[in-house]
Amino acid sequence: MLTEREKLDAMVRLGVELGQSKDLDILMEHILTEARLFLNADAGSIYLRDDKTLIFSYAQNDTLQQKLPPHEKLAYTNFTIPIDENSIAGFVAKTNQTLNIPDVAKLPATVPYNFNRSFDERVGYTTRSILTVPLNTMYGDTVGVLQVINARDENDQTIPFLPDEERLLIHFANTAAVALERAQLTRDLILRTIKMAEMRDPKETGSHVNRVASYAIEIYERWARKRGTAEKDITAKRDVLRMAAMLHDVGKVSISDVILKKPGHFTEDEYSIMKHHTILGSRLFVDGHSEFDKAATEVSLSHHERWDGKGYPGYVDIRTGLPLKGYTLEDGRPRGKAGEEIPLYGRIVAVADVYDALVSDRVYKEPWDETKVLSLLEKEAGSQFDAELIEVFFSSLGSIRMIRQRYPDKH
Repeated sequence: MLTEREKLDAMVRLGVELGQSKDLDILMEHILTEARLFLNADAGSIYLRDDKTLIFSYAQNDTLQQKLPPHEKLAYTNFTIPIDENSIAGFVAKTNQTLNIPDVAKLPATVPYNFNRSFDERVGYTTRSILTVPLNTMYGDTVGVLQVINARDENDQTIPFLPDEERLLIHFANTAAVALERAQLTRDLILRTIKMAEMRDPKETGSHVNRVASYAIEIYERWARKRGTAEKDITAKRDVLRMAAMLHDVGKVSISDVILKKPGHFTEDEYSIMKHHTILGSRLFVDGHSEFDKAATEVSLSHHERWDGKGYPGYVDIRTGLPLKGYTLEDGRPRGKAGEEIPLYGRIVAVADVYDALVSDRVYKEPWDETKVLSLLEKEAGSQFDAELIEVFFSSLGSIRMIRQRYPDKH
């Protein structure tokens, strides 16, 4: 458990760290991890506000996590609840009051809210103490609700949250809310950009890019741990990779509708134009100097390269689209990048994108049976895809399937 001094020092440090995180999902993970660490809480969740509802957006639970294999992610689904006084989180969002409940099994009959036991009953968990605070920005807007569950003493027994801890969490929540508001703005801008692509290309949906980005993070984390990468370095790279992966096909906004919306197969010339979306997308970021710009350039440009060198666009000048000097084939085309010439992020997104495209329903095709998709990925290991990443993908399959459920296509 942290001392009071350690908690205060951590609060100052976190104010800086939270402001540096740009991706919403990764920021929520960071916020909930630190909030539980401050209060030695076993579990917790974050609800984000969407007009008159709260979306259950992120969850952690140490007791349930310990039952899983190392680094396996806890399964949970996104759902919404109304902002009203019937639920604990809804009450806090509606009234802007903090609720510190010592034992949810002993709620007074006079309170309007109740505790939904369905999750506990389904997974065999027992929720007792709950501390729930609104996530308020400096302008007084409530962007969501932060909830920590089951405070633990030094003997790992469940105890109520103390009044001092209540004040600490309120202060922390105000800092977190500002960071969340910024991250939501960044996510909204990305999704609006993707919405432009979706208007042009029905394959490029918000659900698709959220899945691809989440798959990419799952694959990267396992690949990096397998390589012995330090956790702090993994955490630092996840933020930019997730945002870059969401924008992998953003270059399609510049491709003609005649090609994008063509129902049948492309002609050779049409396919050549379509392949140009990799270059067009990368041009959006090439002049930037941040880690995100670098990652987004790599992903946009290289997620259609192949491990065997037969992909596209190959070694090209991003600004002109012409082959780079010394990398031209006999017919004048640029030589494709092969093996580890392809940036890691591009190799990862290639696997994530193909898997999701094939298992998903599209206006132009029925979804493939997952068994067929997995057979293809296995067959193409070492040809189309990095064999090591395919191995990592298969080891991540449980988490990949949970992500598919979390971001269903909207019909």
